[in-house]
Amino acid sequence: MNKRRSFLKSSVVLASALGLPALSKAAQSSVPAERSLRLYNTHTGESLSSVFWAEGQFIPEALQDINKLLRDHRNNQVTRMDPQLLVLLDRVSAQFGDQHVLHVISGYRSPETNEMLHEHTGGVAKHSLHMEGKAIDVRLPGTALANLHKAAMAARGGGVGYYPDSRFVHLDTGRVRYW
Repeated sequence: MNKRRSFLKSSVVLASALGLPALSKAAQSSVPAERSLRLYNTHTGESLSSVFWAEGQFIPEALQDINKLLRDHRNNQVTRMDPQLLVLLDRVSAQFGDQHVLHVISGYRSPETNEMLHEHTGGVAKHSLHMEGKAIDVRLPGTALANLHKAAMAARGGGVGYYPDSRFVHLDTGRVRYW
């Protein structure tokens, strides 16, 4: 009886050890080798195409370039955008192919800009996640705004706002919610 138990234990250990490389490869295949974005800032006319994540890590120089493009265009203030927001944008935009350029309506907003917009524009939150670098408003030319909205909601990466009259979708990395 002890020989049988010993054999079974050894078999389980061996099977587990042999199965680990396969499990590891399966887990790795679900994560892309690279994450990239193609962005166009509608207010400054600047654009970039950048790989911001590769070999399992974020690329600091690419993040700096993206932060600059997503700055508050009213006063040129730059902040560190939430890298998870960039991952979310990559996941959403990848659903439409890799040749599309996301048009950025609003990335980072300084507290001063946000206060001014809150006072003079409807739909601007007083404590907007734009001020923390955790929100972005985008459109994808050539793609129906409703489809972009559905893709953003399906990603379940945070908040998603739908603004068809202003022709953009809001995405943020706050709690999952829709409006």
